Amino acid sequence: MCELLAMSANVPTDIRFSFSALSSRGGVTGKHTDGWGISFYEQNGCRTLHDPNPSAHSELAKFLKAYPIKSRLVIAHVRKANRGKIALENTHPFQRELWGRNWSFAHNGQLKGVKTLKLHFYRPIGTTDSEHAFCWLMDSLRAQFAKRPSDAALDRAIADGFARLRELGVFNALLGDGRSLYTSCSKRLCFIRRAAPFGRARLIDEDLEVDFAQETSPDDKVVIVATRPLTRDEVWTDVAPGTTLIFRDGDLARRFDPVRA
Repeated sequence: MCELLAMSANVPTDIRFSFSALSSRGGVTGKHTDGWGISFYEQNGCRTLHDPNPSAHSELAKFLKAYPIKSRLVIAHVRKANRGKIALENTHPFQRELWGRNWSFAHNGQLKGVKTLKLHFYRPIGTTDSEHAFCWLMDSLRAQFAKRPSDAALDRAIADGFARLRELGVFNALLGDGRSLYTSCSKRLCFIRRAAPFGRARLIDEDLEVDFAQETSPDDKVVIVATRPLTRDEVWTDVAPGTTLIFRDGDLARRFDPVRA
């Protein structure tokens, strides 16, 4: 399956350290060689880069690892194709506009029968089940709310949409609008929250270490979400299957736990 990476922070933050690990999994330490993409939010704007080539050997990925783009919310993805050919249009994260904001979405897993869900306003450009699921979710939100609702109402609506998609198969997913990071776990997802006092960390996939105390201020807060832990000397929290977690400004804002029968 694909691998996911996301960041939520309270100040613009450099994600090159974590992205270095993710890009290695696209052809060196992992077999996710069917394209990659990343979205960086900056105020109301969003920079998104896609490449259908393996991230571990991508010149564009090498550029990103050397160029410090700082953002408060980032969503990234390396792809192992199972639905849809290897092509630029099938490369995550996908984007759509809703209520005057750019929404980005990335997914791993397979969703049986998702294309039977009817679409009304949004249409896929590529052929993946992931993009169809995203369009259906955006359609659902647009139909429920003429304008952006309160955080509580929107959180609930997105959690309900995630739960519906989890019924169709494996739906590990990331969704963001520049302010909030919505995450769904069907099978595997984990996160780590970094805050003062900051320490050192070493990547699992590369011989690379950073001292966060030298890169941050005492008030900084950062959450990193990934399919699998990226560092070998930090404690990552596994997300329980069936859970939706919502992060804002480097904090866990809300969680929706699995429904027990």
